Amino acid sequence: MASLEKAPSTEQQVSVGDVAVGETVDLQNLNALGYKAELRRNRSMFTLLFQSLAIAAIPYGFGSPLISAIYGGGQLSMFLGWIVVLILDEAVAVSLGELASRYPTSAGPYYWSFQLASTKYRKVLSFITGWTWLIGNWTITLSVNFGFASLIAACVSLYHPEFATEVTSWQLLLIFYALCIMTFFIVAYGNKLLPMVDTICAAFTAIAIFITLVCLSAKAEVGRNSPSFTLGGYDPTLSGWGNFSFLIGMLPAAYTFSAIGMISSMAEECGDPTVKLPKAISLCVPVGGIAGLFFIIPICATMPALSDIIANAPVGQALPYIYAVVMGTPGGGLGLTVLVLIITLFCSISITVAASRCTWAFARDEAIPFSSLWAKVDEKHGTPIWALALTTVVQMVLGLINLGSSSAFLAFVSVGVMALAASYGLPIAISMFHRRTEVSGARWKMPAAIGWTANILAIVWIVFEIILFSMPTVLPVTETSMNYAIVVFVGFMALSAIWYVLHAHKVYKGPPESDGLTVGN
Repeated sequence: MASLEKAPSTEQQVSVGDVAVGETVDLQNLNALGYKAELRRNRSMFTLLFQSLAIAAIPYGFGSPLISAIYGGGQLSMFLGWIVVLILDEAVAVSLGELASRYPTSAGPYYWSFQLASTKYRKVLSFITGWTWLIGNWTITLSVNFGFASLIAACVSLYHPEFATEVTSWQLLLIFYALCIMTFFIVAYGNKLLPMVDTICAAFTAIAIFITLVCLSAKAEVGRNSPSFTLGGYDPTLSGWGNFSFLIGMLPAAYTFSAIGMISSMAEECGDPTVKLPKAISLCVPVGGIAGLFFIIPICATMPALSDIIANAPVGQALPYIYAVVMGTPGGGLGLTVLVLIITLFCSISITVAASRCTWAFARDEAIPFSSLWAKVDEKHGTPIWALALTTVVQMVLGLINLGSSSAFLAFVSVGVMALAASYGLPIAISMFHRRTEVSGARWKMPAAIGWTANILAIVWIVFEIILFSMPTVLPVTETSMNYAIVVFVGFMALSAIWYVLHAHKVYKGPPESDGLTVGN
């Protein structure tokens, strides 16, 4: 368990009739970190946790890239892979939680890298971390919205199978654009309601998982697998990777929890973030992980033959096909898939909020072209609308990749996971290099031995995850199965490097210097 020093929290310092005192402490703490308050603090620990669970969106997060687990061998990769990823991602989560407790700002990882690194390298390391973080936020949000479009196309295919082959890239793109625009307006003008939206999403996800468990277990039209096959069935011949296929099958689980650190961008919208923010980050994985087992095991127990799924999954979406076959009718499959679509819409809203805050924070420190525009906050709605607009436009431009490659969704998923993982890894590695000196003073921290173990596991997993997500799912590699993630990722980093050389090095000084918030703050 985390060690929490017994310094009074803001809430403990506040009497019932003097709520403003807590707000004043939060304001003073933010000033100590070098920033002035511009966003409304309307989030609690629970709404942050619900937002992180909404971003994980287990039925979508695991279900949308499920075809990778099918190629990866099936049940063993799905069940055991989920358990392995939970352990490794919890190591990442607690490592990020310590950093977020010491430096709770919306700037997140690039702020942490700057404060932790030596004076000589802090500016460059912060810029690299920041752009990696920004790319990860943009592309992982893009993957959610594009996955939503693919699921809609798959739903249509349940009743009109020919649609799976006839659907054009333009049709998918237009569905994707419609979702981006709808999400923009919800996030831009519904800021006061967003914490409630996250809470509703968490409740709805639990209900949807329960309904799915009951329906699949009750119907099981193609039969029920034995317990040993449900948890251990494995076919390594489908991907071309041999026994390495198990690792390919871990991709859906890794994608589900890839964005655990994104709520660090919400630090300036939460009271007492030195404790509440790291708690929310660290709780997301175990809470979501347990819920996920109730979703994954019924699928493992009732799904049809892996070869049938690969042959018939429309638009690369295995989940709607599995639902339809197990339920015995297209209507049954559609009903369960609609639950996933609703969860995906909630996820799109929550993840867009986090990505827009990341964009706004990086612009605030003058790291993005035309920063003064993106750093503006709409006072009426308490939302960085221009940063939100940039986040939306970047997604829509990148969506054009789908016109040239049918494996665009895999690329979006992979780039998002790789970039987020790299942005997590840099500040964790810098902290380890300096012997965890800074995080040892955080209000929320691990005991030294557990902290070191978590950090080491996190770095090993992050390096492996980046390699894993840059590989094609299926061998031999074709134009369709090629993973273009590394091309997109390197392209983005090249553009950021060019921007740094041409202009950013003159204006980007890094975030404000700060000693962070410690037990005494």
